[in-house]
Amino acid sequence: MKRLTPLFAALAGAVLATALGAALPLATAATPTVNPAKLDYGLQARALAPGVYVVEGANADFSPANGCNIINTGFIVTGEGVVVINTGTSRLYGEQLRALIARTTAEPVREVIHLNLHPDYFLGNQAFADVPRRATVATQAGMQAEYKAYEDNLYRLCGDWMKGTAAAEVLPNAPLEAGVRRIGQREIEIRLLEGHTASDAVLIDKASGVVFAGGLVFANRIPTTPHAQVGPWLKSLDTLAGLKASQWVPSHGPVHAGNLGEAGGLAQTQRYLKWLDGQLGRAARSGLDMNELLRSPVPVEFKGWAAFQTEWVRNVVHLYPRYEQAELGGTR
Repeated sequence: MKRLTPLFAALAGAVLATALGAALPLATAATPTVNPAKLDYGLQARALAPGVYVVEGANADFSPANGCNIINTGFIVTGEGVVVINTGTSRLYGEQLRALIARTTAEPVREVIHLNLHPDYFLGNQAFADVPRRATVATQAGMQAEYKAYEDNLYRLCGDWMKGTAAAEVLPNAPLEAGVRRIGQREIEIRLLEGHTASDAVLIDKASGVVFAGGLVFANRIPTTPHAQVGPWLKSLDTLAGLKASQWVPSHGPVHAGNLGEAGGLAQTQRYLKWLDGQLGRAARSGLDMNELLRSPVPVEFKGWAAFQTEWVRNVVHLYPRYEQAELGGTR
């Protein structure tokens, strides 16, 4: 019997994995080289298309070792100024992001767009106090309610990286609405969805097809759920699945091509949320407590994703009480 060549064997394995519904591995995110001694995030701008840049964070949980930089931010050079997509987790991050933008283009920053209410989307705003900072009404209300708790928590987790961070005076100050806006030479579309939070914005650069998916899509990482509603989230993912994206930029995890199908972050997030919904529902019907649920089997695929050990526990703590309440005659 002839032995398979390495290339043919790899292709055959990929076909078999797809047929069995297993996800093919995504590329590893381009983790920045962090210098904790100098409080230097090592931010790098990577061009995804002409004028469209991503600034990648670590695919990990918050820690002083990574500067608590676990988010992918971005910016778009429009010909009439730069549109910044999220500002990171601290004043220092925002300052270093703005300096990176200035090294990349001579165009001034025009505005900031915040895709949801979570802290690494806006705690860098002090570096952008001179420009409009856009967020939806619901996101603005959420930031106003939560920013102090975010700051307290991240000062505790991240230490010196958070020096001087104070969001109170630089919360979003301009509306963000659904639709297509022409800014300079670019058309930028905002879709407003929900599920990861009460208001999840998605930004699409129309010319390139690059989609900044915010917190709705995670790649090679367990989703975070402090404000999540699983049902609406899955509906939003169904909507996003209809987009013809050239590249997906999740807020957490590697940027990847839009044609990966079951291997892409959108499909990964769908699989995880469907499994999570089923697992929590079955546990509630069986009368399991949280500790028993946390000892239940988890698919190997999910256990291999970043932040599994911490986020799986948080998912259960955030969401399981709703499933227990539903079994007692309430609603989720």
